[in-house]
Amino acid sequence: QVQLVESGGGLVQAGGSLRLSCAASGSIFSINTMGWDRQAPGKQRELVASITSGGGTKYVDSVKGRFTISRDNAKNTVYLQMNSLKPEDTAVYYCNAHLVTGPSAYDYWGQGTQVTVSS
Repeated sequence: QVQLVESGGGLVQAGGSLRLSCAASGSIFSINTMGWDRQAPGKQRELVASITSGGGTKYVDSVKGRFTISRDNAKNTVYLQMNSLKPEDTAVYYCNAHLVTGPSAYDYWGQGTQVTVSS
């Protein structure tokens, strides 16, 4: 069994910062790409940021320059540092990981953590 457990969400005023963490545990041989999705009420889920095992990163245009994704491979943990938060960043944020648990690789998601940015 593999679990992704997120933490760090909450309520913050516009312009503030939050740091999300997500730790993967269980029968993991290796983790390839890790990332964060988000889904706001009434909107489609979108990929916010991703990071490869080698440290290559990608961001959706709306968060470039404000969010930073990083990972600690020794701890199987991915982080999302969110600065200069805006009300439109309000959403449930989901951690995701593409990882190898046996002869195959699978995608896993966490349970989600709420981020609310007040104006």
